Amino acid sequence: MHSATGLLVCFEGGEGSGKSTQSRLLRSWLEEQGHTVVLTFEPGDTPVGRRLREILLGPETGELSPRAEALIYAADRAEHVDRLVRPALERGEVVVMDRYVDSSLAYQGAGRELDVADVERVSRWATGDLRPHLTVVLDLEPEQGLGRFEGRDRMEGESLAFHRRVREAFLRMAEADPDHYLVLDARTSVDETAAAVRARVAPLLGQVAS
Repeated sequence: MHSATGLLVCFEGGEGSGKSTQSRLLRSWLEEQGHTVVLTFEPGDTPVGRRLREILLGPETGELSPRAEALIYAADRAEHVDRLVRPALERGEVVVMDRYVDSSLAYQGAGRELDVADVERVSRWATGDLRPHLTVVLDLEPEQGLGRFEGRDRMEGESLAFHRRVREAFLRMAEADPDHYLVLDARTSVDETAAAVRARVAPLLGQVAS
């Protein structure tokens, strides 16, 4: 379900696609418009989440059971939504998130080749079925995105085949629900991408208290 108060905008996409950069730019623009903005990310943007992030992304963790990995992401997300995201929305604020449920569907569902319906069921339960008003998918070929990193975490270190499945999953989700998704070519300039995001977000701001 979509929150009746506030606005939830999520950025999704593969590694190196510019999600963090675009999240920060959107926050800056929204604040210039007079909105109160919470900029956040998954996994790890709560005290509990930071500990879970170390397990999920630290190369020293080594191989995890795919189901265990999916459940740890869901635990992080449950804490994140309960402690940070939902309270901000209830206050009528704008929440800008770097990754959310779609990342689990793409990485653990398609990437790890788990049953996507199972991953979604766990993720929706963890979030109380809280859904973004808009999800921006920054689309980039994995070869390009992964080339932007010097060192790689557990996810970044996965095979090209894994990351290609992830990319295809994001695009399928966006195609299935165009009213709530915006797909942008992450190869375009930072400024062009930011302008396209602002143009899509602007009409949604009417429900948000300034």
